[in-house]
Amino acid sequence: MQDLTIAFDLDGTLVETAPDLIHATNHVLGLIGEAPVPAADVRPSISFGGRAMIVKALEIRRARLSETEIDGLLEHFLAHYAANIAVDSRPFPGLEAALDRLSATGARLVVCTNKREGMSRLLLETLGLAHRFAAIAGRDTFPFYKPHPDHLTGAIRLAGGNPRRGIMVGDSNTDVLTARAADLPVIGVSFGYTDVPMHELRPDALLDHYDDLVAAIERVKPNPT
Repeated sequence: MQDLTIAFDLDGTLVETAPDLIHATNHVLGLIGEAPVPAADVRPSISFGGRAMIVKALEIRRARLSETEIDGLLEHFLAHYAANIAVDSRPFPGLEAALDRLSATGARLVVCTNKREGMSRLLLETLGLAHRFAAIAGRDTFPFYKPHPDHLTGAIRLAGGNPRRGIMVGDSNTDVLTARAADLPVIGVSFGYTDVPMHELRPDALLDHYDDLVAAIERVKPNPT
């Protein structure tokens, strides 16, 4: 696998970030006098970013705010989240062992996420994971972001990899669409944040646990060019 580059989404794929993101959402609800929302109700919105989580929470509470007010809440959300980025966030079970196995084969590992690059680095560094990745490409790393295919191929190039020898691993329709647009295989994880079950999105392989990641990569890896 030494010529392969494996690109991972972050939230809901590498790391279970839901507890801290939902806490940040409920924090800003409290700032406007609204009660917390149940975690299960906003979890599917995580893949769409902090603003989407706030909007969903406001819908649940039937609170009407202007776009400017929502933007203000987002700033409070980001500040609170940055200060509490890994209180309860943890790598998904089996992840670190799977990354060890991939690194031992010579595969390049990169992060391709719509989370802001600075916040992504902060999270991964806090969890002791950042050193495992040859590149970390966030929403603001390039002029484009997922599902634009150049976000994925750009992340692969950033790591020194061949964009035709990449594989996407993600948890949402955005990740599937990105891989399809880049004409690369995609492995969908079943344990992430999506409003549509991953099996319905028809990835090239479905992953229920990181113990099976290497085998899934072997099944879907593109042919050498």
